[in-house]
Amino acid sequence: MPSGYSAAVADSARTVTPRLWRNSDFRRLWAGQTASQLGEQASLVILPLIAVLTLNVGGDELGVLRAVGQAPLLLLALFVGVWVDKWRTRTVMVLADLGRALALGGVAVAGLVGGLGLPALLAVAFAIGALSVFFDVAYQASLVRLVKRDQLLLGNSAIEGSRSAAQIGGPALGGMMTSLLSAPIAAASSALFFVVSFLSISRIRHRESIPEHPGGPQRIWRQIDEGLRFVVRDTSLRAVCLASAAFQLSFAAMMTTYLLFLPRELRLSGTAIGLALAATGPGALVGSLLAARLPSRLGYGAVLVAAAIIGDGVMLCVPALHGTPAATIPALIAINIVFGAFGQLVNVAIMAVRQAVTPDTMQGRVAATITFAGMGLTPLGSLLGGVLAEHLGIRTALLVTAAGMMLSPVLMALSPLAHLGPALPPPDTAHDQTH
Repeated sequence: MPSGYSAAVADSARTVTPRLWRNSDFRRLWAGQTASQLGEQASLVILPLIAVLTLNVGGDELGVLRAVGQAPLLLLALFVGVWVDKWRTRTVMVLADLGRALALGGVAVAGLVGGLGLPALLAVAFAIGALSVFFDVAYQASLVRLVKRDQLLLGNSAIEGSRSAAQIGGPALGGMMTSLLSAPIAAASSALFFVVSFLSISRIRHRESIPEHPGGPQRIWRQIDEGLRFVVRDTSLRAVCLASAAFQLSFAAMMTTYLLFLPRELRLSGTAIGLALAATGPGALVGSLLAARLPSRLGYGAVLVAAAIIGDGVMLCVPALHGTPAATIPALIAINIVFGAFGQLVNVAIMAVRQAVTPDTMQGRVAATITFAGMGLTPLGSLLGGVLAEHLGIRTALLVTAAGMMLSPVLMALSPLAHLGPALPPPDTAHDQTH
């Protein structure tokens, strides 16, 4: 790489950074996203641990609980993409935060009146999952509308860094609250983070133009079809979909077996489980920092493939763990730090590529299409993980599902993504020319 080009990239990064953080609306989005992710990460640990430790559910039932929470990704994502392209993203995000706070408040009320059981957890898991689809698609579209193109990589690095910071505190808080407090109080405490996010994002002053709301069902389906066709036609986005689908299916199955493996095979307490899972956070913070510079120096393709191989491959070490908590907890922390760092590096780079090649008018639908193709398989993965744990044994199921995660870097290595250089690809303007 020519030294002049490297210097130009570095100078550009130094110029963009202060301009990005002087944007008060971006700071409010960043702060709200941090709080929202903290609440989500805590609830993702609290609900399964309540099911495992308090309700004594088996692997099949835990798989169903996780699948129900992930089902909205499959059922709603494509429709949410159309609506986000037509609505103000701030409105979508604040309503999603408010709804998730109320849903977790419902768990607290159910617990206080003695009605907290698996049916109540299933209902809350579905509600939180549905509202999270709205929030996640909206914040990704909102970032593109708030910052300039040359700020996308750093903006995504900061946003994903906030998610990483939430991953440090969220699982640990969720595990400790479930162990030390009653289930209702643990659920109510995690709801407070969504309230903080609501207050921060509601203060965003950027006025998006009031869009025309979707017409009849035929118009909505036509817009969904436009998003699908755009993703299928673009070779980079198509590769992102395939790699994401392979990863999310295997990761969801692995996490179901993982949440059984830690308390039942390694005999870890809720607090220890929370601390082990929280180790992903510091690693992800490192990954966010690396993502702000490595792709523009080494090339997006090389970074994506190498980071995916290392990050996914390290999870193959988990099924080999044996021994007392004093020996297994440090090993789990080290594994999760590596997984978090390189997984985050992949996430930030992938998101920047996706946003760069997508016209502004298509951001919501493209984000939703990729969410549908990738995350939509997570309910099946969660069910698969529960079935494998019941029939193969927890340790064997964990090994099989962790090995399945390696398909994602293989697909990226065989795709056009592997050949991307240090500059983001230009946007595909064909959509604007034909619509």
